[in-house]
Amino acid sequence: MLKDAQGFALSGATSAAAAELESGLAELLCYRGNPVARAKNALAEAPDFALAHAVMAWLNLLGTEPGALPAARKYHANLLRTARTEREKGHAAAIGHLVEGRWHEAGRVLEDVTIAYPRDSLALLAGHQIDFFTGHSRMLRDRIARALPYWNEDMPDYHATLGMHAFGLEETGDYARAEATGRRGVELEPRNGWAQHAVAHVLEMQNRTEEGIAWMRGSDAWAGDSFFKVHNWWHLALYHLELGDFPTVLSLFDGEIDGNSSGLAIELVDASALLWRLLLRGVNTGDRWAALADKWAPLVATSTYAFNDVHAAMAFVGAGRRDAVEAVLAAQREAMQRPGDNAGFAADVGLAATQAILAFGDGDYRRAIGLLRPVRSIAHHFGGSHAQRDVLDLTLIEAALRTGDAPLAQALADERFDRRHDSPLSRLFKRRAEDLAAAA
Repeated sequence: MLKDAQGFALSGATSAAAAELESGLAELLCYRGNPVARAKNALAEAPDFALAHAVMAWLNLLGTEPGALPAARKYHANLLRTARTEREKGHAAAIGHLVEGRWHEAGRVLEDVTIAYPRDSLALLAGHQIDFFTGHSRMLRDRIARALPYWNEDMPDYHATLGMHAFGLEETGDYARAEATGRRGVELEPRNGWAQHAVAHVLEMQNRTEEGIAWMRGSDAWAGDSFFKVHNWWHLALYHLELGDFPTVLSLFDGEIDGNSSGLAIELVDASALLWRLLLRGVNTGDRWAALADKWAPLVATSTYAFNDVHAAMAFVGAGRRDAVEAVLAAQREAMQRPGDNAGFAADVGLAATQAILAFGDGDYRRAIGLLRPVRSIAHHFGGSHAQRDVLDLTLIEAALRTGDAPLAQALADERFDRRHDSPLSRLFKRRAEDLAAAA
């Protein structure tokens, strides 16, 4: 049986297929190129190549696209048929859980895979993404920390391991180590969009806004053919939004963010999140909401990931499509009756957050406050990063200010100022809350 560069046996592979898949995995670990095409080429050469079926299943699952589930099931069935090694069978078991919506169990199975095979970069990447989608900050760090002793800088994929560890360190608040680790990942591979992104998160969380702009503008190696570039452009837009530079934010939205969008949910989330932040700041965004709502409409008939539902609701509220928001809420309630972890994502956070977005759009700020306050401290239960989930806190603060609740607005503004005292937006919230209190 052929073996790959890490010494793992590859069931059903030929030399040509193995080389093609290895190139695809190298691209995937940088979040760029076309790993789908590479994996398909490998399968055309070797139809029973188990790991190529695993790669295709993961690629169809980790985009959170409802329409990709049938393809994921097909590749999973092929993997079950062709897997011969324990490593391949571990991937098959994890994928089997995820196609049925069992995110947490899939992540636990991959823990065992990477404990047994700590240099399995595909298992590390898939597990890391599952930890992100489930909001499991500790495992974002520790899944990778367990594997690091088995890696070194002489290994070609080491940069990717550093990028994943950097993001886990950032999400657990270890900002100094996260920044150093992420920067080293980029030094080793400037095209590594995930390591670039980890440092961007650190600079965002520490309100090092000008440094963040310089970090993202200093090189475009992370962009180009990256399929993660929209999210990284979103991070750049957040820095400009923090400075109140709305023309640049809108320019980035029209060009690099919405203009580069493939229409996948993972990119529409960024577009919704940015426009909603502009709405909270009172910025006129023209007809952008309507166009974004049109892109979301085909994706939300069924709720498969509540985090996406909330962002779809933002687009529908912004476009004035109340019936579409009600349809999202109905889909979430139906999902709460089905097996799978999305039932919990919706029950814990998603349903209330979607209702709060609708209430805010209706101008019912007291209802929005009542819905957001109980869930904001557990918002990680439905996934995303600290930077992404911050939109719920921003909505809550703005609702308190608009409803004229001076004590709550003051408390929330003081709370944010304590964490982000170098932030122009924190200072703006504090001034507005103080003015509200003075006028009371």
